[in-house]
Amino acid sequence: MLGVRGAAVARGLQVLTHSWRRDSRALVLARACGAPPTGHWQPSAGPGPRRRRLSLSAAAVVNSAPRPLQPYLRLMRLDKPIGTWLLYLPCTWSIGLAAEPGCFPDWYMLSLFGTGAVLMRGAGCTINDMWDRDYDKKVIRTMNRPIAAGDISIFRSFIFLGGQLTLALGVLLCLNYYSIALGAASLLLVITYPLMKRITYWPQLALGLTFNWGALLGWSAVKGSCDPSVCLPLYFSGIMWTLIYDTIYAHQDKRDDALIGLKSTALRFRDNTKRWLSGFGVAMLGALSLVGVNSGQTAPYYTALAVVGAHLAHQIYTLDIHRPEDCWNKFTSNRTLGLIVLLGIVLGNLWKEKKTDEAKKSKDSRIKISK
Repeated sequence: MLGVRGAAVARGLQVLTHSWRRDSRALVLARACGAPPTGHWQPSAGPGPRRRRLSLSAAAVVNSAPRPLQPYLRLMRLDKPIGTWLLYLPCTWSIGLAAEPGCFPDWYMLSLFGTGAVLMRGAGCTINDMWDRDYDKKVIRTMNRPIAAGDISIFRSFIFLGGQLTLALGVLLCLNYYSIALGAASLLLVITYPLMKRITYWPQLALGLTFNWGALLGWSAVKGSCDPSVCLPLYFSGIMWTLIYDTIYAHQDKRDDALIGLKSTALRFRDNTKRWLSGFGVAMLGALSLVGVNSGQTAPYYTALAVVGAHLAHQIYTLDIHRPEDCWNKFTSNRTLGLIVLLGIVLGNLWKEKKTDEAKKSKDSRIKISK
């Protein structure tokens, strides 16, 4: 018996020794790769309670809101603010161009239009989801939207829409009479553009006409009326921009859209998408160049346009229309593009003051010499 037990103990010691050597080699390799010493505290991955990470992303803010409020915030797409940015940025371009030489854009107008962009984008999404509730149930990406999922009834959606439009009207009434009339004229576009995907392969054009109305409204809010030589090419450039990013966006749903009978430029262009997008990009840059000439823009503005051109070229060249995740990434990158245009407008406008000062000093010196 003692012999058997001794043999068992010997085998156990042999196993422990082999295990220790293996763990030692693993520890040496881990330290060689930069792992911390075992004496350092490591967070446990066990089943104990975990502390929630603090996140300031839009989706996290919506998820942390009171549960009854969350469906309404998602209906406004507050968890996906990219659409609000794309609605807001043409407004900022127009406000920036309307600023006096050497001055920053009007901060009050920027904040006013920012509030309006949140409300009108929310109203547009509410109208869209009300029109499309039966279609949204058939598309994987949209079947969890609040109305399609049954989280909000049609009656409550109407009430919520009325509240958003009332608040947006309050923002509009802060502007001059010309701008109030101009802003009210866009309401027909806001209501009807969600229907265009049932009628035409160009619903992205209808969206462009709607989303870039702020290119007209921003200038008139500052100046009192529109200057066609600046506002019209700016509006046109915004429409071309929308055709680019929303065609990319539409490629995410092209299979589902084809099955349920909806139309889009993605289905119209198919494998020729990159050629069409390249044409829209050239038209956008041409229109923005005309804006610069007609508004007396300076070197920083045209430098920004060169960067925008490079951004568009990379965006279109590397686009994979058959990968929805790549389409989403390219779509969201257009916020950066819009901010580059805004930065060029602001810096170009500040540069105007510098040129004006230099011209004034040169003129004064010539006067002194003549005396």
